[in-house]
Amino acid sequence: MAAPTMDRPTSAAPAAVQTMTIAKGINNGLRAAMEADPKVIIMGEDVGKLGGVFRITDGLQKDFGEQRVLDTPLAESGIIGTAVGLAIRGYRPVCEIQFEGFIFPGFDQIVSQVAKLHYRTQGRLKLPMVIRVPFGGGIGAVEHHSESPESYFAHTAGLKVVSCSNAADAYWMIQQAIRCDDPVLFFEPKRRYYEKGEVDTTAAPSPLFQSRVLRTGTDATLVAYGPMVRTALDAAAAAEEEGRSLEVVDLRTLSPLDLAPVYDSVRRTGRLVVVSEAPSESSITSEIAAKVQQECFYSLQAPVLRVTGFDTPYPPSKLEEEFLPDLDRVLHAVDRSLAW
Repeated sequence: MAAPTMDRPTSAAPAAVQTMTIAKGINNGLRAAMEADPKVIIMGEDVGKLGGVFRITDGLQKDFGEQRVLDTPLAESGIIGTAVGLAIRGYRPVCEIQFEGFIFPGFDQIVSQVAKLHYRTQGRLKLPMVIRVPFGGGIGAVEHHSESPESYFAHTAGLKVVSCSNAADAYWMIQQAIRCDDPVLFFEPKRRYYEKGEVDTTAAPSPLFQSRVLRTGTDATLVAYGPMVRTALDAAAAAEEEGRSLEVVDLRTLSPLDLAPVYDSVRRTGRLVVVSEAPSESSITSEIAAKVQQECFYSLQAPVLRVTGFDTPYPPSKLEEEFLPDLDRVLHAVDRSLAW
């Protein structure tokens, strides 16, 4: 049976399980959130008439109007600052940062205002706002369009940081982030935008700030998030052909980190490989390695190994395949762990 068309809502009730891309999952999740709460506002550069450079907000301005889907000036600091004011007044703004490298003009607003206001006011003010950030490489883009800055924000107290890796999570997690009374940075794996998956729009979703085991295994544990989850799953499938059983954990949440499923997995497998596009120094992978070796020391049969981007600025597009972790690098790390 052909997958149902997702371009525009119809008068007929939609099927509970639908096939959609990650991009369409976010779009449909935004639509559902806007239908459920008139205080939800979308704002950003080209999010209205254009529908965003990746078409994530396609059709939303047409259906909800220019008062709720706002095209803003090219000023990330102004976008974030305006959203702070709206959130204080009871709205739930959703800001789009067009590419992750453009977030830094708004960095001061995020770490000095967004992250601090709840604490600064001793809880009198809430800041229910979402900052959507397409991140990571693999699209052949120029400088400032392929970076992984998530560690900056996961390090900052007062911010929640999450990343989806599949269409179902894209659909549900964006709605959960919008409903959250704390500010949430929502990192979207842009090179995975057009990968498809099944979404049950009636099922109860997993809690927003929980990791999840996607594939069980016995020989070693792979942990990843965002764009690297697909790479980890592909590595596990390839390893199975060689008689090796790898467990795959999708972090989903980077702040707070939910490492309980990781600890449980490592206590069973005795080995851990952590995969991320971001550079390795002072990163999410560093934190995971430190905490697992602290909590699971007597269960480990090999050191925690990390497969990451290199500690350099993001390279030109001709070199990005050498920069990004791939299946071979992940399997090589698994070989090293199993040989220990």
